[in-house]
Amino acid sequence: MRRPRIALAVGATLVGAALLSALVGPLLAPHSIGAVVDLDVFSPSSAAFPLGTDYLGRDVLSRVLTATRYTVFISFVATMIAASVGIFFGLAAASGSWLDMVLSRLFDIVIAIPSLMFGLVVITSLGASIPVLIGTLAVVYTPGAFRTARALALNVAALDFITVARSRGEGLSYIVLREILPNLIGPLAADFGLRFVFVALLLSGLSFLGLGVQPPYADLGALVRENIAGLGFGAPAVLFPALALASLTVGLNLTIDTLTGGRKATR
Repeated sequence: MRRPRIALAVGATLVGAALLSALVGPLLAPHSIGAVVDLDVFSPSSAAFPLGTDYLGRDVLSRVLTATRYTVFISFVATMIAASVGIFFGLAAASGSWLDMVLSRLFDIVIAIPSLMFGLVVITSLGASIPVLIGTLAVVYTPGAFRTARALALNVAALDFITVARSRGEGLSYIVLREILPNLIGPLAADFGLRFVFVALLLSGLSFLGLGVQPPYADLGALVRENIAGLGFGAPAVLFPALALASLTVGLNLTIDTLTGGRKATR
């Protein structure tokens, strides 16, 4: 019992710190995100710059606080869209009609495309704007949300109380919304959290390739990319954005694994 509690406490603390940074971090940042505040690039941590400066002499603390907001916001919105669309179509497909076959084949096509390759093609074609990023990430992870919702709905639909509801003459919409969906909230919430982690990691991967949030703004993946040259100098500018991203994803994974007993999501 003690280990799960410790894991939950650590995970919740890391997630809480990331959410707090996303909500109020930019307001607490000592400098604007694009301000050059030091002539010495890749400077080490100091009283003036607790996390050092980046490759242009900008304050890393200010940029990490602001970049966390972009990472959390884009990932959350994209995950919300993917989950909403996937759950809607998953519940519709669980009715067992011809719609099930059509939707399953359609999403199988999407899921067969490597996510990073899909993102590269779409963003290169349409441009690296925030709406395009959100839309691309949502499309990539909607099939996984669909498959999860469909599988869960089919399992619940086979239970006795659904048979009783049908025998009472309840309509399909009543059965789906009042009988099936309430029993899926817990598993779907866990799937949402894990899918958020996948989206954040894909966003960071795209940003590392230069296709994420564009300068002077940045998400955490972009901060790692633009300061990668500092590795040769032992500069903290590349370390702290990576730690912030790792803290968010590891913390969320710890929290969800503890609450759900290790239930996993699929892409």
